[in-house]
Amino acid sequence: MSGVFSSAAPATRRARKRRLRRYGWNVVGLLLFVILVFPVYWMVTTSLKPDSEIIGATPTWFPFHPTIRHYRDAIARPYFWEDVKNSLVVVLASVLISMVLAFLAAVALAKYRFSGRKLFILLMIGILMLPQVGLIIPLYVVLARYHLTNTLNGVILTYFTFVLPFAVWTLRGFILGIPKELEEAAMVDGSSRLGAFVRILLPLVAPGLVATSVFAFVTTWNEYIFASVILSDQSNQTVTVWLSYFYGTSRNTDWGALMAASTLTAIPVVVFFLLVQRRIAFGLTAGSVKG
Repeated sequence: MSGVFSSAAPATRRARKRRLRRYGWNVVGLLLFVILVFPVYWMVTTSLKPDSEIIGATPTWFPFHPTIRHYRDAIARPYFWEDVKNSLVVVLASVLISMVLAFLAAVALAKYRFSGRKLFILLMIGILMLPQVGLIIPLYVVLARYHLTNTLNGVILTYFTFVLPFAVWTLRGFILGIPKELEEAAMVDGSSRLGAFVRILLPLVAPGLVATSVFAFVTTWNEYIFASVILSDQSNQTVTVWLSYFYGTSRNTDWGALMAASTLTAIPVVVFFLLVQRRIAFGLTAGSVKG
């Protein structure tokens, strides 16, 4: 009996240590969650506070007298709806065209062997390693030569420089994780190569396309530097550039309207994420099976 109790004691201690370790990681995760969510919470609550609570010496953690006046002021600012439309045009065009081109390029890189394939992959990785800020001047010079500055088409072409390489690399890793035996089995059953591509490969790669499109959507919607340099006409700018006009000096910044405008700018990203969130987790993990 003494041997049984002596062997059970270490097992109990190990179980207790595992529980403590799990609780510790849960606390760390909760703290990280609070740190990440707090700026968003502060932005939304500030947009609902009256000016007296925003500029008061004592911070208020919750709007005791909520108001939507700041949202009305933000929407009433000039060029709001025009710039929202411009952002939607730029983002949708960039995402749709990038996904089509990236998918075709990823299939070619994953399924076929051709001369220059490895060099193409190395160049694509090199482009991903370049800082985006370093590309502004050469891209602007090229766009100016073809009279594409201050146009939405110029912004769309510029966004391809950092959306396409990442999308191709991500989708290639996802396609490599799909067994080629599935396509071969479909072709043995009488399906053509195009039919196997449409019926087998395309449905399986759909989660990867969704996960990659989320990255493309968020990146292009929130992009500011390229849009602010290329677009000079306020009626032709994106919503992130429009948002920058809210910020003035420290004495005359309308913080309530600024937070309301920031919240409005973030809504399309949240809506798009909620629409496709079911496929995101699987697409991100499956796309990293093979590189």
